[in-house]
Amino acid sequence: MPVLPPQPGRSGAPAPRRTPDAAPARRTALAEGVDRLRAAATTEPGRLRAIGALLAVLVVAFGAVTAWQTNSRATAADDVLHHSQPLSSDAADIYRSLADANTMAASGYLAGLEETPATRSTYEKDVRTAASKLVTAAANTDPGSSSATLIKQLNELLPEYKGLVESARANNRQGFPVGGAYLRAANDTMQNRMLPKAQDLYKNENQRLSADYGDATPYPWFAIALGLLALGGLAWAQRRNYQRTNRVLNHGLVAASAATAIVLLWLVVGHSFARAGLNASYDHGVKSLNVLHDARIASLKARSDENLTLVSRGSETRTLPDKKVVDAYDWGYDQEIAALGKGLKMADSLADDSAGRKPVAVANSSMTVWIARHKVVSDNNELGHYQEARDGVIGGKDATAECFNAVDASLDKALDHETSEFKQSASDGLDAMTGLTAGAAVLAVLGAAGAVLGIGRRLSEYR
Repeated sequence: MPVLPPQPGRSGAPAPRRTPDAAPARRTALAEGVDRLRAAATTEPGRLRAIGALLAVLVVAFGAVTAWQTNSRATAADDVLHHSQPLSSDAADIYRSLADANTMAASGYLAGLEETPATRSTYEKDVRTAASKLVTAAANTDPGSSSATLIKQLNELLPEYKGLVESARANNRQGFPVGGAYLRAANDTMQNRMLPKAQDLYKNENQRLSADYGDATPYPWFAIALGLLALGGLAWAQRRNYQRTNRVLNHGLVAASAATAIVLLWLVVGHSFARAGLNASYDHGVKSLNVLHDARIASLKARSDENLTLVSRGSETRTLPDKKVVDAYDWGYDQEIAALGKGLKMADSLADDSAGRKPVAVANSSMTVWIARHKVVSDNNELGHYQEARDGVIGGKDATAECFNAVDASLDKALDHETSEFKQSASDGLDAMTGLTAGAAVLAVLGAAGAVLGIGRRLSEYR
């Protein structure tokens, strides 16, 4: 009989092949590490290791944040002292030099052939100063910024203005009346095109200065909060140590607490002194300088308008809101003298010592005499006594030129004093943060080492 092949399920049939069971999945290193940490946390040595690590991280983080925040504030304070405020003063000097050049050009034209070498020299010096300050400002301004655009425009307008002044001077010396038209065109270029741009540049630099103050003066609250948290953690660790061992002091933790406390105290006290110095430099320096710059510019514009009143001889008029028609330059003189008086009053209130108030008082008394003399000049001009009016403006004794020069010299002295006050206060503020960045980093590392060693001392008792 034929042999049949074995059938599944029948007796003698081979059992079906079984596949081996899959090996259990291997746990990740992270999961195993978490389990080990969880197990270690149930023992006192494990807890101590975790506490030590946490304390070290807290102290190091406190030192790092302190170094970061103090460094950023010290950098901003340094910018206030050595960068933004000097640039703001340079922008003010550009404005003042341009306004003074315009005043000297009008004075020289009014003098005609009697123009003094001093007047001409002052005009040329003002033009050179403005050009030099524009170069400095351009070198310290970001390309493409609004300040860079203003500087470029002023550099283009300055030669145009000089050309108009020279044309006015040349025609005036030859007795051609067209010289007055050239001078009025030069004045229009200065008053309506150049000085507004110089004023915008001054405002931009003042905004940069204010931004630097804003970065330098805020308290480093994040660092202070971390310092308090680190001190709290160290105090808790020492209390825990005392409760478990009945030992009052752990040298490592005490050293870490001392280092942390020193950094925190240094941070708070140092920044408080720095803030006080910087605030004083702004309140008694920058504010006064801004007011004095504005007052000086007002006096220069008043002097220019006074000269141009005689140059134009009533050819330039202005219609007021009440429909009254007035001489444009005479009206401008009144506005600028009013601004000068207001500025001097404000400067006196901001001055914090007699050395600052005295030159302001001299300027104020000189302005009072100037107003009285100008009234005489105006009366003579209206009566047609042109020569007497001219002598009252550019003549020697009892001329308004004397008063203007006294006002300008007094304001220059006041500006020098307030600049010195600013530098002293700002330097004091910057000095208060000296060494804090590096000191915080070093003490934080020492504090972290102390915390680790202190906890290590306890761990050694379990070995």
